[in-house]
Amino acid sequence: MPRPDAGWRDVGGLRETLGMSGIAEFWRALPTAGRWLLSTVAISTFGRGLTLPFTIIYLHEVRGFDLGLSGALMSLIALTGLIVTGPGGTLIDRYGARIVLLVGLTSMIAGCTLLAFSTDPAVAAVALVLIGVNFGVSWPGINALIATVVQGDLRQQYFGVNFALVNLGIGVGGIVGGFFVDVQNPDTFVTIFLIDAASSLIPMALLLGPLRRIRTQTAPDGDDAPSGGYREILRQPAIRWLTLLTFVAVFIGYGQMEAGFPAFARQVSGVSTQVIGFAFAVNTAVIVFLQFAVLKRLTGRRRTRAMQVMAAVWAGSWLVLGATGLLPDSLAAAIGVLAFMGIFAFGETLLQPTVPAMYNDLATDRTRGRYNAVNSAAFQGGAITGPVAAGLLLDADLGGWYIALMVAGCVGIGVLAAVLERRIPASANGVTEVEPVEAGEPARPAERRKPADPA
Repeated sequence: MPRPDAGWRDVGGLRETLGMSGIAEFWRALPTAGRWLLSTVAISTFGRGLTLPFTIIYLHEVRGFDLGLSGALMSLIALTGLIVTGPGGTLIDRYGARIVLLVGLTSMIAGCTLLAFSTDPAVAAVALVLIGVNFGVSWPGINALIATVVQGDLRQQYFGVNFALVNLGIGVGGIVGGFFVDVQNPDTFVTIFLIDAASSLIPMALLLGPLRRIRTQTAPDGDDAPSGGYREILRQPAIRWLTLLTFVAVFIGYGQMEAGFPAFARQVSGVSTQVIGFAFAVNTAVIVFLQFAVLKRLTGRRRTRAMQVMAAVWAGSWLVLGATGLLPDSLAAAIGVLAFMGIFAFGETLLQPTVPAMYNDLATDRTRGRYNAVNSAAFQGGAITGPVAAGLLLDADLGGWYIALMVAGCVGIGVLAAVLERRIPASANGVTEVEPVEAGEPARPAERRKPADPA
């Protein structure tokens, strides 16, 4: 693995941005549109934090759906997202991310509002499908906006900071939600879902106002390669391995945050909803306080190595959560649940700046929406199967096998990252290539080569 200062000579001002002047210098380095994108992230994700830890609890304990059905209903979000993300990526490249995101946000508002009053599984299913439409287009849309607005090596830092702010909003929402919701009072859950719906009005206002002139789509010209669509993108070995790695990471990671983790914490660990809310707050605090330090260490290092470290960290976190099942309904179990989320959060700080940056460094301006849609599809695929697997195992009282599956997935990530490292260009893996020079001349970084347009 490269030294901590490896690559800093090549990224120039980025070293100063992260190591000396921190957040203030990073903010000044951003274009105006980038500042607008970051300025309201935490506020707009507050509503998501209110509902994220408690949706499956709402379906199971408040509305009375059995746990297996609740897990299947939760998977509708990701299933719908998976279905719409491919067409969504194409529409982003054709019409622009802004228009597609506005459609998704409208669907999100309708879905959260309907879910607040859902007492029947069929109605809840419709609501979760509407929410899934937004999830399917928001990931490629937002990433395409970021990649268009922020260029060069600053892009990886932007993805990391954006992730920290998203978690700040979600974490604060989780704290408030943990104290506010009461499974004996359905109106408290109605309130948080309505607030979640209202929070989508903030990004809508940005897209209709300060960001209305941002264009992610490019007009084709005579020099462009013929369009080959997703098949051409997926023919690249680097994309295939990166997509598989993303799927597994989400299956054992984010695919468990709305279903497996809360259900295990309630049923096996025996902790309260307040502890679960605080666990998400711990997750947020770790991300917010560590993300910049992690970004500094990632600069110039291979992103695939970061994935291997993340896999080891996540394996440890799942073992900690599993240990809480040995001491249910105890202070030790509560502490273990909080520790799980803190350790897991450290792994997240390694994942989020790297994977989106890898996809966007492999993409061209004309195919950025589709590359991010492939990333989103892998994410949604893991988010579909994760809750279903968790629901089936935990409903059958197989908590030990559930933890074993999560740890096995972490081992798989480490192997996949090693394979990917041999197939991805160095520039997309976070390492700036250095041109060979004559003796006596200083080395200089090679220009980052843009891949041929696969679509």
